[in-house]
Amino acid sequence: MLERLKRFLPSREHLNQNRWLRWLLPWLNHPRLWHMSRKGIAMGLALGVFFGLLIPVAQIPFAATFAVLLRANVPTAVASTLVTNPVTFAPVYYGAYHLGNWILRRDRPTEEQVGQIIERKIQQQELVRELTLIQRIQTGLHNLGRVGKPLVLGLSIVATAAGLITYFLAHALWMWRVRWERRRRLHKMRHPD
Repeated sequence: MLERLKRFLPSREHLNQNRWLRWLLPWLNHPRLWHMSRKGIAMGLALGVFFGLLIPVAQIPFAATFAVLLRANVPTAVASTLVTNPVTFAPVYYGAYHLGNWILRRDRPTEEQVGQIIERKIQQQELVRELTLIQRIQTGLHNLGRVGKPLVLGLSIVATAAGLITYFLAHALWMWRVRWERRRRLHKMRHPD
């Protein structure tokens, strides 16, 4: 399985010849960044999942940068940022927002309050058409602040928990795989049928 995966990874020579990455060569040439080891793969997966869930844009540069700094497997870190994609983005952010609301102990609005909120939103939309660009930006930032605090809190918790679970799960699966392979080899040696 590792051999098949290695075919898709860039070789060190390919990276050395890339003119855009030449200035990064002192950092990118470290062998642990490209080696398929238990610790490197687990750390790369955890970093990719963490940044994939935590930030909506530029996940790959953040994951790759931290993978280089922490000597994790870079391709694994980059690939695992794809945990959030157009299909998973909405449910993850919706759940994180509600988790943040629950932690901040914000009450859910009643049906009457929801009706009032909708009426206010319609009135605000009519007012927004008359606002200047600066006033629109200020209104948008104010609305973002109301949603942002629970969302950021929820995303931080979800990303940290998912990153830690991914790290320990990758370690456990790697150890299970090594033990299973060892038992299989021993069984073949004892029973060469």
